Amino acid sequence: MPITSAEGRSADSAAVPASPEAAEPIMLELVDEDGRTIGTAEKVSAHLAPGRLHRAFSVFLFDERGRLLLQRRALGKYHSPGVWSNTCCGHPYPGEPPFVAAARRTAEELGVAPELMRAAGTVRYNHPDPLSGLVEQEYNHLFVGTLRAVPDPDPEEVEEFAYVTPAELEKLMGEVTFSAWFTTVLDTARPAVREVIGAEAGW
Repeated sequence: MPITSAEGRSADSAAVPASPEAAEPIMLELVDEDGRTIGTAEKVSAHLAPGRLHRAFSVFLFDERGRLLLQRRALGKYHSPGVWSNTCCGHPYPGEPPFVAAARRTAEELGVAPELMRAAGTVRYNHPDPLSGLVEQEYNHLFVGTLRAVPDPDPEEVEEFAYVTPAELEKLMGEVTFSAWFTTVLDTARPAVREVIGAEAGW
């Protein structure tokens, strides 16, 4: 299971536009238990205990061998730094469709676009993060797809990445720390994973 560090993009890599929210507070979309928008909140404040339920997304991308692309979150991130997680996670801007946000953040964090990506349901959870003391109260939209391009991560977002089989993932989970939400979102996405990449991959 080769692990590749993020060391910055080469000079000829395509530049990703800066976030339109970069110079001002990042706002999240607050939702009710049915996923209906009820307002907005500043990103950090929404994660302070006990947390406020907000819209999020999680992406799972697989290579041609059916291996899942994992990322280790950059050490400088305010939330869950240095832990391993699924391909990409994040929050839509208020009013931004979750699918659009998932594609946008995959490009911003990993420098690639999925070959294919489809919706894989939603899951609502409440996961305190023991490392930061923050709380993930999320209504999470899941997406599953395939990737053929070589990741070119932004080192401010991604410390390193790896492709894993189910057996390699099980071994890795016994050795390193994963994000508090990882198991919940993966287990919910598994039926769609099997539809997209085939049951023979073992997911």
